Amino acid sequence: MNSFIKHLSTYAAIGLALVASCPAGAADADSAQAKAKLAKVRAEIAALTSRLGSELKDRDSLAARLREADLSITTKRRQLDTLHASEQAAIHQRAELRFEEVRTRQKLDLERAALADEARTAYMIGPQEQIKLLMSQSDPASAGRILAYYGYFARERGVKIEEIRQQALRVQALVAQIEQTTTQLQALEDSARQNLSALQSARAERSAALAAVSDQVRSGSEELARLKREEQAEESLVAELSRVLQDFPVDTKESFAALRGKLPWPVPGRMAARYQDSRGPQQAEGGVRWNGVLIETSRGAKVRALYAGRVLYADWLQGLGLLIIVGHSGNYMTLYGHAEVLYKSVGDWVAPGDVIAALSESNAAPQLYFEIREGRKTVDPKIWLRTTP
Repeated sequence: MNSFIKHLSTYAAIGLALVASCPAGAADADSAQAKAKLAKVRAEIAALTSRLGSELKDRDSLAARLREADLSITTKRRQLDTLHASEQAAIHQRAELRFEEVRTRQKLDLERAALADEARTAYMIGPQEQIKLLMSQSDPASAGRILAYYGYFARERGVKIEEIRQQALRVQALVAQIEQTTTQLQALEDSARQNLSALQSARAERSAALAAVSDQVRSGSEELARLKREEQAEESLVAELSRVLQDFPVDTKESFAALRGKLPWPVPGRMAARYQDSRGPQQAEGGVRWNGVLIETSRGAKVRALYAGRVLYADWLQGLGLLIIVGHSGNYMTLYGHAEVLYKSVGDWVAPGDVIAALSESNAAPQLYFEIREGRKTVDPKIWLRTTP
């Protein structure tokens, strides 16, 4: 718990430092010119993503199958998250309605009891007592006042009767709302169950696709060739994004470089692979190494943005799976791979600590791939992150 609080405190500190530097209200901050540039860049990245998907289908049908499975999973998880949020809202609304119903019924019971007491008293007095009281008055003014009092009491009883009627109608309306909310909640629960079943099917398809990709590799040399293709795919993507980043409005007043050694981890966990560790089978020359780090974390861990910036890429990439790339000031980029669901889209502003993705909920020990780039150059994330998560 202390580690979690410390983690969030770091994000909060960075966020406060950026109050004056990060655009306040993403949509309002962009000038018309910046919005036009953003639309152009979004279109370029959308075209790039589409081209990468088409090329993958032509080049590697099994990897394309894996891509489709991953994209299907992220879609279904986002739908499921939306349904769960709607369920919680419906549960909260129903609880509030029930509380109001109880309070209204209590008020109604009190008003009915008070009216019943008045009616009982009036009945016991009877109309004869009122007539006797009037006949005993020798002063016409006093008699008039008594009649006015009786009229006042009668009108008050009429008002109370109308209030009781309105309260009873309010109770009926609340009961109808509760029943409607319960029906809505039941429908949401049914949809959630269906989406969960679809998500499980998509995960099963992903496992099958992943197994097929693994079966395709029959030797160490084939594995090395595959890793080199994946490395080249990432380098090509980074090169394309570095080019479009020049027109992407992501500048903030505080430099990303100033936060060296101060950034929080994107997820809590431990390093499972470090920067430049060997990756896969190695030969005397030409081995493939990690350009970032692997962080082993807990199931369903939320991935948080380290620093203010804009999403440059949010799609699938061979070797890194579902990948989100955030562009920062000073031509820096942070890359978050191996996600199961992406919560941001190209062009979205992110603030420090924003949840941008989540890892697998079914994998016992999911691993986030995290990388930092200065332009196209890779840097060791360890020197940028705090010592402990």
